[in-house]
Amino acid sequence: MGAPAAAYPYPYPGAPGMMPAGMPVGGVDLRRGVRIALTVLLSLAMAVLLLLIAARGEQRGALDEILRDGLTSTARDRIDDADGFYAAMVGLYSLVLIATAVLWVIWFRRMRLNAEAFAPGTHRFGSGWAVGSWFTPVVNLWFPKQMANDIYRASAPAGPQSAPKGLLNAWWTLWLTAGGFSIVGSIMFAVAERRLKTRRYVFSSAREDVESLKTALSVSTLALVLYIVAALLALLVVRQLSKLQEQRALAGPLGVPPMGGVPMGGVPAPGMPGMPGMPYGAPAAPPAPAAGWAPVQQQPPMPQQPPGTPYGQPPQGPPPQNPFGNGPQGY
Repeated sequence: MGAPAAAYPYPYPGAPGMMPAGMPVGGVDLRRGVRIALTVLLSLAMAVLLLLIAARGEQRGALDEILRDGLTSTARDRIDDADGFYAAMVGLYSLVLIATAVLWVIWFRRMRLNAEAFAPGTHRFGSGWAVGSWFTPVVNLWFPKQMANDIYRASAPAGPQSAPKGLLNAWWTLWLTAGGFSIVGSIMFAVAERRLKTRRYVFSSAREDVESLKTALSVSTLALVLYIVAALLALLVVRQLSKLQEQRALAGPLGVPPMGGVPMGGVPAPGMPGMPGMPYGAPAAPPAPAAGWAPVQQQPPMPQQPPGTPYGQPPQGPPPQNPFGNGPQGY
């Protein structure tokens, strides 16, 4: 559900209190359902990766037995069992990976739309790339990271320069590194396995190939370990970015300050007192008069009249004296 309406100091289109079921219209969607489901799937993916590491360990043990005792029937059975266990774990991991990828792009697109509401016109890619960039070959090596950088800058409550991207950079670097090791390990394993099959598993001539298989399994296991750490960092990125957007939403729409606060960057919103660099609430300079207008002259006070005198009647009192001393003036 979205944040409570009381968290938004100003009512604006998209405030949770103005929409049914917590669904804002202003592009700011703070519901937590997708984030929670994605957190669960990332945790499940880490558990399945641990099972894959165990399966690779079984394969290495079977190869060690072949190197020690030769290609006996027991060694053949053990390596078949290890390969079957690994294949089952790969199938399970594929299911978890597909579900995680679907929720990931849904969550990432939501973060991109929220960031557009926070800072419109500041993003390098359209919202459609929030999905397409992950599945487009080659460009998926840097487009998603650039989009994530823009989202972080737009979502930082204290301004773009304060965006904490250390965790994001660590996750992206580790994820790409794990993918590189995984590709290298798969190629090494495929080459060694093909050579071994070509030599019809003749142990005297295939010992070097078995050693190559063990090396490939070691590289693959390292990639799995890196994937586990990358999944953990991805989980932390989800929590961090979601929290940043919740805090950014509390600042009001498009930089409007909360009650008694200052907008982002210290610049007052239009129509509010103060100037850039001045604390909020400082008196502002009086407005200059418009061109063609003269200042209004202050009128002298009206003479006081005794109570009960009708309005407009001259005040009662002795008649004014003649300046020439011959009686009252006018006589």
